Amino acid sequence: MRTAPALLFLLTAVLAYYVYIPLPNTVSEPWKLRVVDALLAQDTGNLAHDLGLSHRIYVLNFAVNRFEVQGPRSSKAVLVTDTAFAGVQVRVFESTRRKEGELKRAVIYLHGGGWALGSARMRSYDSLCRRMAEDLKGVVVSIDYRLAPEARFPEQYNDALRASRYFLQPRVLARYSVEPSRVGVSGDSAGGNLAAAVAQFRRCSTHGPPPCWQSATS
Repeated sequence: MRTAPALLFLLTAVLAYYVYIPLPNTVSEPWKLRVVDALLAQDTGNLAHDLGLSHRIYVLNFAVNRFEVQGPRSSKAVLVTDTAFAGVQVRVFESTRRKEGELKRAVIYLHGGGWALGSARMRSYDSLCRRMAEDLKGVVVSIDYRLAPEARFPEQYNDALRASRYFLQPRVLARYSVEPSRVGVSGDSAGGNLAAAVAQFRRCSTHGPPPCWQSATS
């Protein structure tokens, strides 16, 4: 009779160990982050892969998409839309705070994730790009390039280049009221790699203006 309460206590302690992680007070909906972290910590993806049920990357992306991906939400300061540039999915953030006739700055952003995880529609990247558009009073184009294992190298690079080339066309820049000489490209982790590759290619291209700056974070 005493074994059942002991086992219940042990299971509760183990679950609490996996699910609970200390987080800053500024994190919204921390329970979602804790659940995703617990799923990853228990190697759910590896288990499904080893059992032949699914590729581990599919499992990880399912967890990310289930808890983190959100639709476009505009605010008074930023207009957010999902669209496609040359067949590549992008999320565009446009600041609504500018003077009449004033041209905007712009950033082409590429998310991280090892070319296999993540999305421009994730809550974290949505918040980052939204903040950049608001602070710069400009336009941020967050590219949702295709992911491995469906898309193999160099398809991620091709998607990033194709969407960037489309955006840098004079008619498209004019549509978004962007100054051609004030466009940069940026990204984090694997997205930083893509940003550097896109910037180098555009510097050598004779079609359209090259980015005026490039940055990357790890």
